[in-house]
Amino acid sequence: MSSPGDYNAVRKDIVAQLKKPDYDDGSAGPVFVRLAWHSAGTYDAETDTGGSNGAGMRYEAEGGDPSNAGLQYGRAFLEPVKEKHPWITYSDLWTLAGVVAIKEMGGPEVEWKPGRTDLVDDSKVPPRGRLPDGAQGADHLRFIFNRMGFNDQEIVALAGGHNLGRCHTDRSGFEGPWVNNPTRFSNQFFKLLLKLEWTPRKLANGMSQFVYEDPDAEEGDELLMMLPTDIALKTDPSFRQWVEKYAEDKDLFFDHFAKVFAKLVELGIRRDEKGAVLNTDNVKGGYISAPKKSNTPTGPPKKPKAEPVRARL
Repeated sequence: MSSPGDYNAVRKDIVAQLKKPDYDDGSAGPVFVRLAWHSAGTYDAETDTGGSNGAGMRYEAEGGDPSNAGLQYGRAFLEPVKEKHPWITYSDLWTLAGVVAIKEMGGPEVEWKPGRTDLVDDSKVPPRGRLPDGAQGADHLRFIFNRMGFNDQEIVALAGGHNLGRCHTDRSGFEGPWVNNPTRFSNQFFKLLLKLEWTPRKLANGMSQFVYEDPDAEEGDELLMMLPTDIALKTDPSFRQWVEKYAEDKDLFFDHFAKVFAKLVELGIRRDEKGAVLNTDNVKGGYISAPKKSNTPTGPPKKPKAEPVRARL
């Protein structure tokens, strides 16, 4: 066990959990980023509720939200880290894991500060429905992200997180990866969004998404996909200007993403001039195991799948 406050030791053990041969694309990195994002993305600036403090996903009220489906695996992969460093709160661990994963997958260094505390019951868990719905459009994106305090540029920069991971029909209802290499952070999402022809497709479950149908693809090849909210970034003029800038300039995207992700994981946190957290809603201790057996450090078996269609730029 490390000494309390030894976050470098925690970082090293998070890195050790990234490689998962039997999980999505062999990496837990994307699900760690999604866990950090969803743990903070419940913030409402008007009521000053939700945000990265509290680790509410340990309770069914938040952990069982359909928008958080699949995150039990991310929480599970981090349980060995929590057991080795019991002094770190879940809310610090989950946000730190996202920051570490971004860097380890080739992304920028994101500023991270400790000090979050964990809820001891579910009385202050934010209501469901605060996370974005990928089936919607530009107005919905602004409604969700303006509530947190983000502007159009920040919305597009955060959407660049879709360079990582994939969708699952048993989680979001959508299916497939956005890019060819979903475990490497890049600006490829923006390039593909602009350059490829995205065709609407209805899935067997009734959900509609967009796919790239490569005329040279072989039978059984996995298609790249985009969500309706992704397409809205291209069709809305204010969003599109930033999509174009990020597709053109990876360094600019990395700089803007690092800033907005650092802002994201601080949502709901109040600090003094020395950086100490002033939030008094929570009391350390009294941890309750998260729902869905997330204290078991295992993930679902990886299903055999075809290679993604390689986009030619």
